[in-house]
Amino acid sequence: MPVSKGRKKANSRPTPPSHKPKAIDEKGPSPAWYVATMFGLMAVGIVLILVNYTGILPGGTTNKYLLTGLAGIGIGFAMTMNYR
Repeated sequence: MPVSKGRKKANSRPTPPSHKPKAIDEKGPSPAWYVATMFGLMAVGIVLILVNYTGILPGGTTNKYLLTGLAGIGIGFAMTMNYR
């Protein structure tokens, strides 16, 4: 009975690229003011909502203060997308 020839092994490593890859983002870490603003907006939003429900603010408990606090928290969280 004839013996078949074995298959050739494929290269286990891919060929390296001919050019060096460029760094995508070399902006460095976020400045301190950015971090302080990000957490400050979130903290002020939480405090504004809590103070609104305790009735300390002028005008009683209104939706205007609630929406302002939620906007501050939302902007603070949106700033986390650009944090490095």
